[in-house]
Amino acid sequence: MIHPSYSELMQVINKDIDADEAPLVNSRYSIVLATSKRARQIISGAEPFVRAAGKKPLSIAVEEMYDGKVKILPEDFEAEESGGSEEF
Repeated sequence: MIHPSYSELMQVINKDIDADEAPLVNSRYSIVLATSKRARQIISGAEPFVRAAGKKPLSIAVEEMYDGKVKILPEDFEAEESGGSEEF
């Protein structure tokens, strides 16, 4: 079993969202996309934000999100920042 589970990770990511706002992550697919993007950044040389002795990049990315070291930005925020060319 994966730890943290998808549901635990979604709860952590969405914990700071107001009740009237849409959740940042509402499916496993969203989590997979976000963690795989971060894992690719780590593979490309980005420094991990958590202790990573002997862990694989995807495990590091999941741990970073669970610990709140990496945040998922809303789609509209990222579109404003990058000109709409990339979503996270």
